[in-house]
Amino acid sequence: MRVVIAEDAVLLREGVQRLLADDGVETVAAVDNGDDLIEAVQQHRPDLTIADVRMPPTFTDEGLRASLRARQLVPGLPVLVLSQYVEETYAVELLSGGAGGVGYLLKERVADVAEFLDAVRRVASGGTAIDPEVISQLMARGRRNPLDSLTPRESEVLSLMAQGLTNSAIASRLVVSHGAVEKHIGNIFAKLGLESSNTEHRRVRAVLTYLGR
Repeated sequence: MRVVIAEDAVLLREGVQRLLADDGVETVAAVDNGDDLIEAVQQHRPDLTIADVRMPPTFTDEGLRASLRARQLVPGLPVLVLSQYVEETYAVELLSGGAGGVGYLLKERVADVAEFLDAVRRVASGGTAIDPEVISQLMARGRRNPLDSLTPRESEVLSLMAQGLTNSAIASRLVVSHGAVEKHIGNIFAKLGLESSNTEHRRVRAVLTYLGR
């Protein structure tokens, strides 16, 4: 896997590079601003970009804007953004494209090496990795039908899907059978009006619907 990193904090940027290298992931470019991120993506066509939401010069949303622009220039480019805090507007903008290969993690998650590396690989393979705190705050904004038709257990399953857990991992977390998880997911697809197609595509669409988009 080949990755481009955009992070202005030198220690974090180098720390992420080292974590990835130890896991066999090659960092083809490590930059500290949005313009260089876009240039590096066009030059290297990486398998994934990892970017801080806030970067120079204004430290508002340069990293996110650059990530969205890079995704336009390289359609389908997986993007994992890191943020110090849950910033709802930025999270919604990133997730509103309706496609997979997106992640939004709080920087504190990088400290959990196994969790971070799992998120990297999930997003790079076209899945999602959304921080539980992000999910919680987005859901606190209020849900609309058809999400209201989900049972508490179905909502719980969908929340774990949004975090990027596989069916087996969800079954383990909830202490239920794999078949029970599949049944819940089937009900979720039906209630959200997601017609039968590619299973992974429906999974991503269900997650994005759950996040309010």
